[in-house]
Amino acid sequence: AVQDPTFPGYVDNGVIMGQTGPAAVDEESGGSRYAGIEYMRCAPENAFFPDLSRVRRTDVIFFCSPNNPTGHAASRDQLRQLVDFARRNGSIVVFDSAYASYVSGDDKPRSIYEVPGAREVAIEISSFSKFAGFTGVRLGWAVVPDELLYADGTRVARDFDRVVTTCFNGASSVAQAGGLACLATEEGRAAVARVVAGYKENARVLVDTFQALGKEVYGGDDSPYVWVRLFPGRRSWDVFAEILEKTHVITVPGSGFGPGGEGFVRVSAFNSRDRVVEACARLTSFLA
Repeated sequence: AVQDPTFPGYVDNGVIMGQTGPAAVDEESGGSRYAGIEYMRCAPENAFFPDLSRVRRTDVIFFCSPNNPTGHAASRDQLRQLVDFARRNGSIVVFDSAYASYVSGDDKPRSIYEVPGAREVAIEISSFSKFAGFTGVRLGWAVVPDELLYADGTRVARDFDRVVTTCFNGASSVAQAGGLACLATEEGRAAVARVVAGYKENARVLVDTFQALGKEVYGGDDSPYVWVRLFPGRRSWDVFAEILEKTHVITVPGSGFGPGGEGFVRVSAFNSRDRVVEACARLTSFLA
């Protein structure tokens, strides 16, 4: 099961592993749906959190919070619902907290393990890419609690360790040294905080721009991503193409994140302030 829309890598991994069944064209969006995937609709109409009573049981639930692309950060109560749902169904939640450092407010957990019982149902994965600029360096982590067990009582961590040590020789010494510098030194932590604050301010500039233009816009508060519907009724690929052609500003078509992203585009705050301001000026000229 995946949020819809969400980061496409979760679906792609399932396809590569042969777990999804054949693809079919989604009539509403024109994109693909896989028979073996449960698409958990996350839209403005349900405050970007799925109605779990309508979600069928699956072995694995991928859940990203704050979400890429919508920018929505799940509340403590919402994550409690997710944990309870996984427990009832015997599902494993793979919780992606790559954007946790962008969360504002105490009611939005930065880790699923802030929710009681989560250690019995969840693996948490994260990355240095989004808060420390390690996108090319590649460094991340996974937490697989000892409490997470299969139905027969064996530890999931045992299999996880076997797979990872077979497929991966470990992060390079250079990447590890950089990660330690970010987390274990006062200077590193301060630098990371400045980076996150800068991107959050960029996101605020983007949101303010779209709001001033009267557009339907979400995200930006707890995420570096802004999710906007610029032209209701138009396909997201068409909107992307027109923006690129007429403004030379790159967005991402919403349908690339799943059928539920149709009609939206994602705009990223990951750039310098000058370029974000310039992009906003071009978009304002185009949209006004």
